[in-house]
Amino acid sequence: MTKLLNLKSNAGARSRKKRVGRGNGSGSGTYCGRGVNGQNCRTGGGTRPGFEGGQTPLYRKMPKLKGFKNVNRINFQVVNVQKLNNFEENDEIDILKLYEKKYITNKSQPVKILGDGELTKKLTVKVDKVSATAKAKIEKAKGSVVELIK
Repeated sequence: MTKLLNLKSNAGARSRKKRVGRGNGSGSGTYCGRGVNGQNCRTGGGTRPGFEGGQTPLYRKMPKLKGFKNVNRINFQVVNVQKLNNFEENDEIDILKLYEKKYITNKSQPVKILGDGELTKKLTVKVDKVSATAKAKIEKAKGSVVELIK
């Protein structure tokens, strides 16, 4: 039975700390792997991230970007009115039916109907959002619209 006091690391999993400055025979004596004099051989030496030796660094050459990204933004999957002609007359169209016809790729992401094209069939559309022009075209074809997101 394995006990806590019997646990060991696998062979070769843990290597010993490199001891530097213990003579040239060890392979890391004299300069201890730090090279010859300069900023990088000193204690606490080295440059900050992004420093390019005094040349104007890339992050200062770039423009300051305006605005922000709205974390609450809703990304809609878009379907145009023209594609709704492929459904039967008096059909009730919802997200699942659009997914079955492969007009959308994700069942859980909201859908918006846009007004590109013409609609010739009477349909009941139940989706998250509908544009004003799409709503007008659906109602012109004697159909009805139910928006799930107000």
